[in-house]
Amino acid sequence: MKKKNNLKEPFVRIVKRDNIKVKNIILIYSIAVIGGLLLSGFISMLFSDKGLFDFFQSLFEGAFGSDRKFWLLLQDTTLLLGASMALLPAFKMKFWNLGGNGQILVGCLSAIACMFYLGGKVDDGIIILIMFFASVFAGALWAFIPAFFKAKFNTNESLFTLMMNYIAQGLVSLFITIWVKSGSGVLAPIQYGNIPDIGNKYLLPIIMFSLITIVMHIYLRSSKHGYEISVVGESINTAKYVGIKVDKVIIRTMILSGAIAGLVGFVLAGSINHTINTSSANNMGFTGIMATWLANFNPLIIIITSFFITFISKGMTQVRKTFMFTNDSISNIVVGVVYFAVIICSFFINYRLVFRKKEKEEIKK
Repeated sequence: MKKKNNLKEPFVRIVKRDNIKVKNIILIYSIAVIGGLLLSGFISMLFSDKGLFDFFQSLFEGAFGSDRKFWLLLQDTTLLLGASMALLPAFKMKFWNLGGNGQILVGCLSAIACMFYLGGKVDDGIIILIMFFASVFAGALWAFIPAFFKAKFNTNESLFTLMMNYIAQGLVSLFITIWVKSGSGVLAPIQYGNIPDIGNKYLLPIIMFSLITIVMHIYLRSSKHGYEISVVGESINTAKYVGIKVDKVIIRTMILSGAIAGLVGFVLAGSINHTINTSSANNMGFTGIMATWLANFNPLIIIITSFFITFISKGMTQVRKTFMFTNDSISNIVVGVVYFAVIICSFFINYRLVFRKKEKEEIKK
């Protein structure tokens, strides 16, 4: 008698998909975005007497309703793009850098310190140059610290970089306390060391981080360093086997990440805010994770995801006003629904579910 096999396949298995066509990816994401926005519109209608048309009208007015809103949309998109470019090389290496906020903050703090201490004493052009190098150095140093401990002692980079954010916030609070003698905790905009406008006050980050995105694409795709980052990300053992010095790659890549984050801080301090507080990074270090992950670590696609995230954020600000929501709770739910729809689609683009087939078991005697 043939024995019955008691080992059954699982009811459902997750299997990685083969390459899927780009047009299909675009179609799936488009359906996800539209579906998410429709669902969000219906949710908003439940808490207001406004209709679905009002929701979409407010959403687009919030992003494109005036020249200023449009320029702000582009500016904030490219700032998020800059933060994403800072995270991208580390993520490609499978180094989970959660410290983008802190690296941006210390870059911003270094620039503000230059403006505060050198303002009125040396020429603004010299201050701006010093600010640039100080911000880039500070961001690189803030990223170097967890990279060094990861490379030498194999510490947990996620926890380490996350804790560095709180230290950066503490430093900002400390210096504001020193600088603001009134005890208000608010540093007035500094008039020295302000970066001159290029065309208009929005163009600098747009030009700067667009160029950095192109350079990063070339760097990761065509350079030796980019190849080493990919190999380390795929397998550390393989990287060591082919002669790549993994410790060196980790430290070098994180220094690059921190330097770009510091550059974001430089732009925030010198071109946009001219002051600083503990929330100056505007959570771009975390939002950049979303933009980078949704783009599957592709620098050019991150342009699209950064624009999408910024568009939703700007649009929902106007929706909140139109629908007269008294706080951010409904807006945050709506944003979460849209993101969730996109994330679910991203999962099914990369993986598929395989269900167990029902088979009749026969016992042959």
